[in-house]
Amino acid sequence: MDTHLHHEELHLQSSDLIRDVVIGMSDGLTVPFALAAGLSGAVESTSIIVIAGIAEIAAGSIAMGLGGYLAGKTEQDHYATELKREYHEVDHLREREIAETKEFFASIGLSESLQNAATDEIAQDKDKWVDFMMKYELGLDKPDPKRATKSALNIGISYVIGGLVPLGPYFFVDDPINGLKISIVVTLLCLFIFGWFKSKITGISPWLGAIRVTLIGALAAGAAFGVAKLLES
Repeated sequence: MDTHLHHEELHLQSSDLIRDVVIGMSDGLTVPFALAAGLSGAVESTSIIVIAGIAEIAAGSIAMGLGGYLAGKTEQDHYATELKREYHEVDHLREREIAETKEFFASIGLSESLQNAATDEIAQDKDKWVDFMMKYELGLDKPDPKRATKSALNIGISYVIGGLVPLGPYFFVDDPINGLKISIVVTLLCLFIFGWFKSKITGISPWLGAIRVTLIGALAAGAAFGVAKLLES
């Protein structure tokens, strides 16, 4: 029993990590790619692209990380509010909570006698009863108290790693167009691989997901480059 619970906890943490990496990496690969492509159509110095790209990666990683942190804190605050409300209902609306507990046991097919026995048993321990109602009545699992900080770091770091992929070629060439050509090949390849694994994890067709992610990145970069050229002319 303990082994099963421990495995489930690891599974949930792993799912959170994967979600954070997907959020950070997808934007990290796409946004700096589009920025670098747009600047390549407007400037003649790769140093400008590198400086602007690094500034965008720094700002983007902070913004994305902050978004992940606030989402984690909101989840914790929501759980704490519902937990306080559930304790109040157990203390002051006991009969209603007993009826709701019996309704749950009825919904999973227990006989009336077992419903009464199970409800009486779980209602003897207020803390366990509240935890039970939080999970099965409200569908809320207790959030990891460190989740907000972990999410911010995971998303921010993933954004930086993703953003350095399209920007990397500009460190080694002097001509922006040459840098863009290399960046296109490297970034689209990474987007394809990223999209394939992302789709594999989420259960949809890996090839369809990979092509879709790659096309989105290509369209974003193409649009940025085209707009820059149009404004330049």
